Amino acid sequence: MRAWGATPVQIRKVLLGLWLLCAPFAMGGCAEVLPASGPASMDTLTRQNSSAIPYALLNVTPRVTSILAKNAPRLVAFADKSRPRDLRFGNGDIVAVTIFEAASGGLFIPLEAGVRPGNFVTIPNQAVDVHGNISIPYAGSIRARGRTQVEVQQAIVDSLSNRAIEPQVIVSLVDQRTSMVTVIADGRAASVIPARLSPERLLETIARSGGPGLAGSDMWVILERQGRRGIAPFGALVYESANNVYTHPNDMIYLYREPQTFLTFGALGTQQQIPFGTWRLTLAEAISKAGGLIDVQADPAAVFLYRGEARDVAEALGIDCTPFQGPMIPVIYRINLRDPSGYFLATTFEMRNKDVIYVSNSFSVESTKFFNYVNTINSTVDNLINTVTSAYGLRNIIRGTGAVPSSITVTPTTTTVPPATP
Repeated sequence: MRAWGATPVQIRKVLLGLWLLCAPFAMGGCAEVLPASGPASMDTLTRQNSSAIPYALLNVTPRVTSILAKNAPRLVAFADKSRPRDLRFGNGDIVAVTIFEAASGGLFIPLEAGVRPGNFVTIPNQAVDVHGNISIPYAGSIRARGRTQVEVQQAIVDSLSNRAIEPQVIVSLVDQRTSMVTVIADGRAASVIPARLSPERLLETIARSGGPGLAGSDMWVILERQGRRGIAPFGALVYESANNVYTHPNDMIYLYREPQTFLTFGALGTQQQIPFGTWRLTLAEAISKAGGLIDVQADPAAVFLYRGEARDVAEALGIDCTPFQGPMIPVIYRINLRDPSGYFLATTFEMRNKDVIYVSNSFSVESTKFFNYVNTINSTVDNLINTVTSAYGLRNIIRGTGAVPSSITVTPTTTTVPPATP
């Protein structure tokens, strides 16, 4: 019996190990022990276990989708409905000047002008000099820099009105060297083309420079004008006319290719990086491209989208930005697809490049994981008890003090063991 005296001590050690395995659940730490592909929905909603980076949490509503739509990457910031300002001459522009008189015998048309083809004289082409002037006979230096074609014509007429007979002047641009538009496109050489006197749209300017070079859904357009900059997908210029704004002199247009992708995690059909495949993609389309929600795993009420929003956009959404530093605010958008109206919101929520979609598991899945874990622990403890029982029985047989016990009954205070065979 002495040999079996240590049995209760060993079994207590086994029970102590069982308690240690179950202790995390007793203290509410299931999420720290159970396997998972991401945070539980309750952890996200309550901001538990999120000490590294603070974030804002927003439910997707019609107001949210409306504000985000207004702040989508577009060129509407330049969508001034008024026509571009008239083209003005600058230093280096080559101009031609033609002067007409009402009758012969004047300053430019002699009395014998009857054999001439017309009552006008054309002055040789000349460049606007470093002082911004052009030289006109009998009128002297005429200011051209910063003036329009009509303004230069009137200035010449005013200077000749007391000398010529009812003079009229036509000023034309021969070679434009200042009011230029720069177009830089991936896949081809950059172009510097003159701005036109008549108003011209952005697509017309791009076409005149040789086209986008690399057409496709991954093309982007940057428009820079007087220190301001706007960006938009190339498709927005084609399909949304408000983005096809007027081109102004000295604009810089940059066309480049940047494939748009988003990431999927959690209870979705696929967990990977997925390309947009089009210039515009909604949240509903993105979920569909990822294979949809997994029917036996996903919680439709816990669909989250992770994105960094500009501070001004976050403030427009009603987020208190004082706890955050820097220009970008981490925001998690939550949409409830258990509600049928959530699908309508998902079709108006536009995806952005590098967005992250995460879908949490349902509570039943987490419960199943817990019970499977408990069953694993029970099986492990049973195996340990059987091993201990067999080991002590084998020792008794070797010592010749007894046989293998048929069972061991464990109570809080005593252990009952069948008597050994004499």
